[in-house]
Amino acid sequence: MEKKIINTTGAPAPIGPYSQATAWGNMLFISGQIPIDPATGNLVQGDIQSETAQVMENLKAILHEAGMDFGNVLKTSIFLMDMGQFPLVNEVYGRYFSQDPPARETVEVSGLPKGVKVEISMMAGK
Repeated sequence: MEKKIINTTGAPAPIGPYSQATAWGNMLFISGQIPIDPATGNLVQGDIQSETAQVMENLKAILHEAGMDFGNVLKTSIFLMDMGQFPLVNEVYGRYFSQDPPARETVEVSGLPKGVKVEISMMAGK
């Protein structure tokens, strides 16, 4: 098997030395996404629901580029600046997984890139 780099203009370009995602065989590993609008390169700021929706749309674009969708997601990791906002993030996140949601952990962290409130990474498979 060979590692394949996945990149799409439908999600923000990496802001460091990493790829949007890497594929290995039937597995896809998506780097943590933050709420950057790929069309403008600007942060989506405001409430946590708007930030979470943009993160999920960025992840959706990467999944699509790899020939997958949210039904292929096996595990997610959610990083929050404030665990008190978990119910709001969970509500938006849940819209993307109508059935058979993946395994997940959610952790509160002391800081995220660019001062955002939420970052989400995923692992998926075919």
